[in-house]
Amino acid sequence: MTTDELIRALATDGYVGRKPAVALLIALPAATALAAVLFFTRIGFRDDIDAALHTVRFLFKFVVILPLAVVTVGALFRSTGPNTALGWWAILLPLPLLLLCAGVAAELLAIPSSDWIGRLVGSNAINCVTLIPLLATGPLAMFIAALRNGAPIDPSLSGAIAGLAASSIAAAFYAMNCFDDSPLFVITWYPLAIFGVVLAGYFAGARYLQW
Repeated sequence: MTTDELIRALATDGYVGRKPAVALLIALPAATALAAVLFFTRIGFRDDIDAALHTVRFLFKFVVILPLAVVTVGALFRSTGPNTALGWWAILLPLPLLLLCAGVAAELLAIPSSDWIGRLVGSNAINCVTLIPLLATGPLAMFIAALRNGAPIDPSLSGAIAGLAASSIAAAFYAMNCFDDSPLFVITWYPLAIFGVVLAGYFAGARYLQW
């Protein structure tokens, strides 16, 4: 039997346990609920949330983060099997970053250059790089556990995608607490916080998703 034949046989074989797509469908709302409970009980909305809801910069954060969460969750579902490519999800994955880059360009045009560094550094960088990973820890563990029901062709990559999905969900909650709405801040500190979770997912996938 060739390697390709083995992969096709594994792909068509029946599952002994829960199917990975079903496991992820169960894990997704549970992971989101866990992040929500931690956010609302331990972190909470920013004090000026009512005013922030009427500002373009605050809302723009969600224009970037929510599509990123949707795309990464879609890619996560496609990464469970031994011969399943990410398909259109891989093509859509860079779009949130392109949106954010467009927001950065608009910000650079809208404010004086003397304000650029201040907007980039912000006032919540430490919270950003700590609270997003904190909120993502539970969802990442749930996604890794769900992926163990499948047979990812690249365990490390699937783990990294799980980390990206978990941290995107976490970032969507944290953005409601963060006082720094400038795209310059978002493009600097949010990816740094997300990268730590992606890296954790990468190594978790290599450790727990091997088959």
